Amino acid sequence: MKKGEATRQRIIAQAAPLFNQRGYSGCSLNDIMEVTGLEKGGIYRHFENKEELAAEAFDFAWTTVFDRRTHELSSIADPLDRLKQHIARFGSGTIIPGGCPLLNTAIDADDGNPVLRERVRNALQEWRAMLGKIVEEGIAKGIIRSDLDPADVANHLIASLEGGMVISRIEHNDTALRNVRSHLETYLETQVRNPPVKHSSGNSN
Repeated sequence: MKKGEATRQRIIAQAAPLFNQRGYSGCSLNDIMEVTGLEKGGIYRHFENKEELAAEAFDFAWTTVFDRRTHELSSIADPLDRLKQHIARFGSGTIIPGGCPLLNTAIDADDGNPVLRERVRNALQEWRAMLGKIVEEGIAKGIIRSDLDPADVANHLIASLEGGMVISRIEHNDTALRNVRSHLETYLETQVRNPPVKHSSGNSN
């Protein structure tokens, strides 16, 4: 990697926690200069403007979090167990300070930042597609009910996890998120898993 590209990537990595914690408006150029140790010209040598840096910082934060949540999931044979492991990883440990970048940036960009809003939409679609693919595999294997819509299951998982995260952040404890994880475990077993076929035990004449 060339020196210029290495510097660009360093700026993105160092700016990502700032944007994730403070939002686009709350993160000033002075904040970025302080954390990177660069002057204004040194930063804008690599980025056209603050919006471009914020978008790249979101992509970095989301990729970091998403990779952590999906790491080696494919090694788990049972699709339902794969979903459970993904749920268990959500919100566990601080990867990028500030919490889930998808949630933070979605709220931050809702007031009219089309570039960030598009990045968030793409991230959501990536997450939903990943979960939907696992559900489709479960249906193909007969483990998950065939009458379920994979996108609906994915949306339920995402909405529940992000909702639990919001409440936990407001209340400064992880009770709501733990409750959501427990609910989703039950949901997967009772409403998503394909029930075993019951064989008649009666004697035939």
